[in-house]
Amino acid sequence: MIDAAQTLPAKSAQKPVALIVMDAKTLASRLKATDSPTRTNIAAQGFAAKPLSFVALPTASGEIAEYWVGAPSAAADPFSLGSLSSKLPEGHYVFEGEFSNPDAVALGWCLELYKYDPFRKLEARKTTLQCPPSIDRDEVIAIANATYHVRDMINAPANLFGPDELEAEARSVAKKFGAKFNVTKGKTLEKQFPLVHIVGAASPRAPRLIDFTWGKPGHPKLTLVGKGVCFDTGGLDIKPSSSMLLMKKDMGGAANVLGLAQLIMRAKLPVRLRVLIPAVENSIAGAAFRPGDVFKTRKGLTVEIGNTDAEGRLILCEALALADEESPDVLIDMATLTGAARVALGPDLPPFFTDDEKLSESLARNGLAINDPLWRLPLWTPYYSLIETPIADLNNAGQGGYAGSITAALFLKRFVDKAKAYAHFDIFGWTPTAKPGRPKGGEAQAMHALFVTLRERFQKPA
Repeated sequence: MIDAAQTLPAKSAQKPVALIVMDAKTLASRLKATDSPTRTNIAAQGFAAKPLSFVALPTASGEIAEYWVGAPSAAADPFSLGSLSSKLPEGHYVFEGEFSNPDAVALGWCLELYKYDPFRKLEARKTTLQCPPSIDRDEVIAIANATYHVRDMINAPANLFGPDELEAEARSVAKKFGAKFNVTKGKTLEKQFPLVHIVGAASPRAPRLIDFTWGKPGHPKLTLVGKGVCFDTGGLDIKPSSSMLLMKKDMGGAANVLGLAQLIMRAKLPVRLRVLIPAVENSIAGAAFRPGDVFKTRKGLTVEIGNTDAEGRLILCEALALADEESPDVLIDMATLTGAARVALGPDLPPFFTDDEKLSESLARNGLAINDPLWRLPLWTPYYSLIETPIADLNNAGQGGYAGSITAALFLKRFVDKAKAYAHFDIFGWTPTAKPGRPKGGEAQAMHALFVTLRERFQKPA
């Protein structure tokens, strides 16, 4: 994994090449003020300050002194200027002059350079940016490195990243910050968290519940729950092959929770943090659970299996029930849960569900401000009728396929009674088409927005 600290140095022995951002009007003014050879050079290269185009200006000795860069459009992604890190020749650069949102430019520069390619061992691109003096370098580096970690976990092939490896990653994060770590497996798991056990029972890779805590017991309780389905075949309601291709990413909720936990612990937020990750593989074998089966949950509610491919909510409800038992001040779950969320909002805009108005406002505002957008969907209680069944308290799949993301959120909400604030995030965890700062592949979604929001909620004034 690359280290953003090397990509965004505070100082460098290498003299940086200036990047001067301009629109067509500024270009015209500069051309009037410059010498004839420079004007001829720029005209020969056809530079017209179109968005993110650039032209090199050499010195008399042939060295590149600066690049003129076309300013992004007003509607461009805030990471757009940072995406120059993958387009410019390798070297060390500095932006000159004032421009809006330098934090997003610096973060975009770092995130654009990410690659997951451990099998061919390609070298990381050596394109560095002199850190803009107006930004918090340490925070940008922390966000970038946490994002790299999340992407690495999601991008890893399922044969190399199962429940054992997810546990190892969580254990490593906990150890780094001195958190207390515990794992529940085997007969104890079957007794205490029966649905985690039954979802993972058909896989030779044992299911488990990962649990670690950090912080002072007297601080407000913040609990994060992440869906850790390391591969999802769909179970006996098997997915078609086209739908199974990306199922290595079905542990994206767990990956994002681990990234968020690192940011919280690094920032030393005054919280008692708890992280819960049910880690399973939904496979097909003689021990697989069946459509029509009925199981009793940790909370005591009974669930009829309407579809074995709606397994994420089954493992999450057990972890949420455990979390809720200690009445946390804030309870968050993150999961790659429903295709319905993608149909409604696409791959880049994750929905979230909460009844806490203050939390909702802060999430929406911060998400837009830092280019990690979110959209609130309703916990529409009349839709509980869609997950009713005559033989159990709940059905895990619902009827008719309507409002799939909402009914999944309502299913989870039934297992949360005591938390003072609760929010569910139905993330995609994947970028299907490369965008500025977001290469194709595994992605951190809602992690940055949640960190800023939780810091705002819990951080004591300076």
